[in-house]
Amino acid sequence: MKTWIIAGLMACMGSAGLAETTAATLFSAKPLPTAGEAQPVGAYGKGCAAGNVELAETGPTWQAMRLSRNRNWGQPVTVAYLMELSAAVQAAGWRGLYIGDIGNPRGGPMNSGHASHQMGLDVDIWFSIPDRLDHSRREREKMSAISIRSDDQLSVNGNWDPSYREVLRLAAQDPRVDRIFVAAAIKIEMCKTATPADKAWLQKIRPEANHEDHMHVRLKCPKGSPLCERQKPTVAELSNGGDGCDDTLMWWVSDAYLHPKPSKTPVPAAPRKKGARQLLMSDLPAQCAAVLSAN
Repeated sequence: MKTWIIAGLMACMGSAGLAETTAATLFSAKPLPTAGEAQPVGAYGKGCAAGNVELAETGPTWQAMRLSRNRNWGQPVTVAYLMELSAAVQAAGWRGLYIGDIGNPRGGPMNSGHASHQMGLDVDIWFSIPDRLDHSRREREKMSAISIRSDDQLSVNGNWDPSYREVLRLAAQDPRVDRIFVAAAIKIEMCKTATPADKAWLQKIRPEANHEDHMHVRLKCPKGSPLCERQKPTVAELSNGGDGCDDTLMWWVSDAYLHPKPSKTPVPAAPRKKGARQLLMSDLPAQCAAVLSAN
């Protein structure tokens, strides 16, 4: 068993007060990662990360955005993936990529913006096609990602061009990728030209709300990561099913989803669930206390 795992258990047993502190505040306050071995801990929406590394603010084929957030940190596999993908998209006519949030230096919940991105294995990649890769820090704070989906959510908009399909294919076909979240209309557009040969990577593209201006890439748990909880496979994956271009996709643009009719029978409000901002240290794996307190 890793020494820092043992330390985490001891820290949790001896720090009852820490276990009841808002985890997002604690993790967001850490400016640097832990030293030593990289290890994602827990789940994508309830975890932390040892040994994260920094994606350089600017590289030959990328720029990290919103640098004031200090969220350009991820597991080594994530940073390597981004560097390689940003170079690969040049084949699609892009200069490179604008990279949004990866995670905190030590992972964990964030003060704003995400319920996941907690193990250094999630990353947001903007749909803005880079016009240049020398934006200043100030410019990167003011810039916004562009939407490629229509306002009615039913289709892609005029910003769409065939290069987006190629970039998404390049992103998804990498064996390190578990799934990629995009607006449903984007996948619908991709399904129009899908062939049987596309099934292996296209099934990784998943519809999700609020992903019209970026793709959210989620990597698999790396080998040698016993504390990383694998994402549950979908029904299609379990049955070696299709590419996801079916009725389950079209539900996302149906009236039932976009314009639900109000219920005639009042329904009592459900208890509010704790989101990423309300998670306590006691909600996270025990080992996260050691990640938080490590030098």
